[in-house]
Amino acid sequence: MAAAACGEGHRADDLIDSAAALASRRTSTQDTHHTAFGPIVVLLARFLTALNLGDAGEAVYRHEQAIRRDDWPLLPAEHRAAHLIDVARAYLQAGDLPKAGHAPADADTIAPAEVRYRPAARTLIAEIAHSGRAAAGVARLATLIGLTR
Repeated sequence: MAAAACGEGHRADDLIDSAAALASRRTSTQDTHHTAFGPIVVLLARFLTALNLGDAGEAVYRHEQAIRRDDWPLLPAEHRAAHLIDVARAYLQAGDLPKAGHAPADADTIAPAEVRYRPAARTLIAEIAHSGRAAAGVARLATLIGLTR
């Protein structure tokens, strides 16, 4: 993630490929050490790398792959909710305001505290809500957490 944040896309891809190789060696879905590491986390890292490098289309594609996987529901609720906040940002960058609005509302049903108290989430929800074309779910959420008048 640090490589992507520094604009080093190729280095980020190399590092994620290494993580993918490690994740593929896991033989079960049990997470006895509570690391939440596995193929789904690697896919989410690819999503976040694309988003950080400004490729919203690739990020959305990676997200849509991730949520179809059997291991998506096995991630901790907070991890899924935080990801959905990042997904809202990806949809917003891609110009898909309805989906950008649905993502935080969906995240709120998974882990409300992650959405209602995380500063980045609140900022994003306010931005979507004030866009003038916000989905009903995000408008309701913005009102609920005190981001609208």
